[in-house]
Amino acid sequence: MRQIARAATLVLALLGVAWLAHAADLPVLRVAVLENGTVNWELETIRRNGLDRANGFRLEVQGMADNGGTRVAFAGDAADVVVADWIWVARQRAAGKDYVAIPYSTAVGGLVVPAGSPVRDLTDLRGGKIGIAGGPLDKSWLILRAYARRVHGMDLRAETEQVFGAPPLIYKTALRGETDGAINFWHFLARMEAAGMREVISVREAATALGLDPDTPLLVYVLKGADAEARPEVARGLYRASRAAKELLRRDDAAWQAIRPLMPAESEAEAAALRAGFLAGIPPAGPVDRDAAARLFALLADLGGADLTGQAQTPPGGLFLPVPD
Repeated sequence: MRQIARAATLVLALLGVAWLAHAADLPVLRVAVLENGTVNWELETIRRNGLDRANGFRLEVQGMADNGGTRVAFAGDAADVVVADWIWVARQRAAGKDYVAIPYSTAVGGLVVPAGSPVRDLTDLRGGKIGIAGGPLDKSWLILRAYARRVHGMDLRAETEQVFGAPPLIYKTALRGETDGAINFWHFLARMEAAGMREVISVREAATALGLDPDTPLLVYVLKGADAEARPEVARGLYRASRAAKELLRRDDAAWQAIRPLMPAESEAEAAALRAGFLAGIPPAGPVDRDAAARLFALLADLGGADLTGQAQTPPGGLFLPVPD
C-alpha cells in the first residue's frame, strides 16, 4: 500500500510539474486597470478560476492609480489591454491608432435624488443643481440631455446648474444633500440608492426612449489591432474568459464571496446593490450590433461634437473585433 501511495504521489507531482510548465508556456496578456475599478471583479474571477489558462493565455493584472495611467501603459506597450468606452476607441482609430474593441459591459448610470425630494421627472429640476461625475462630455449626461430635449422639450444644460466632479465627490455631496440631483457612474449610484437615494431615470430607460438599443455595450476591452491579428487565439480567449466569468458570477454565490474584499461596500445592502448592478450590465453574447452602435455614436456626436469624437464622423470600420457567438 505504501508503494502504491508513493507511486500515486509521484504521478501527481509529475502532473503538477507538467501543468506548471504548460502554464508558463502560455502567452501572457497584460491588462492595465484602475486599482479599485469594478473590472477587477471580473478579472479576479477569471484568474481565481483558471479561466485564462482554460482559454489559452495567462492573465497578468496591473493596477493603476487613474485612467490616464492605464492609457499611458497601453500606448507605451507596457500593457496589452485596457478598459475604456468604445467612443474613445473610435476617436483613437480615426486619429490613426490601430485600436480594436471587445464587448465588456452595458452598465451605465442614471440620475438620483434624495429620498424626500419632490423631483419626479427631469422637468422638476428646472432651476436646480445637478452634480455630474465625469465632466461635461460624460456619456450618461449627454444621453439624459438628449432625452430631456426629445421628451420634455427641455434644455437640461441651460435650465439647470451643473457641478462637475470626480465620482467620489459627487457621491459625497449628493448624500449630504448639497445638490438637487446627481448623475454618477453605475457603481456609485448603486451605493447611493442603497443609502436611500431614489432613481428618477436611468440612462438605460432614456436610451430606450431615444430609440437606442440599451444592450449596446459601452465599455470594452481595448487591444491593439496588430496584437489581435498576431495572436487571434488570445483575443478570442479573452472574450471567452470574460463571458465565462460573467456566467459564473451570474449563478454562483461563492464566486461573489471570493471577490467581496474587492467591493467598496460598507454594508450587505451596498454589496447586494453592486452585485445587481454588475449583473444588469452583462451584454448579450456575440458581436456588437453595428447599426445600434452607429445610432448611439450619432447621438453622442451631436451633443459632444469633436471634443468627444475627434475626427470620427461615424464608428470607424474594424472598430469591433469579431467574437464567437
